[in-house]
Amino acid sequence: MAADGLTTMRSGFGAKETMDRLEAAVRAKGMSVFARVDHGAGAAAVGLPLRPTELLIFGSAKAGTPLMQLDQAIGIDLPLKALVAEDASGAVWLSYDDPRWLARRHGLGAAAAAAVAAMAAALEAVAAQATTRP
Repeated sequence: MAADGLTTMRSGFGAKETMDRLEAAVRAKGMSVFARVDHGAGAAAVGLPLRPTELLIFGSAKAGTPLMQLDQAIGIDLPLKALVAEDASGAVWLSYDDPRWLARRHGLGAAAAAAVAAMAAALEAVAAQATTRP
């Protein structure tokens, strides 16, 4: 499922396991993990309920810097982010912004095409590893 550049896929695992698998897949691809934000814990800390919801912020300077050299404003969307959330029925979903959409948003054009394609392929691969049983 994709809307306005957002790609969302259902996971075959629980929320924590999906996020753990995503983090492991990101690291295995040689990308850096900058933060893992537990929105559910933040909500609980202020007495508000929230189903499991975590955000992973990750990327690679080698992949992102060439895009920022074309237009530094894309730095607002980099590093990459992926959200894992459990819905009201207990289904778990992984969502991320498609790098091709980000490139279009920032008008990067053909000069960025190869780098963006590689970034998109890496993101699709780690998302599949996180959500799909082997």
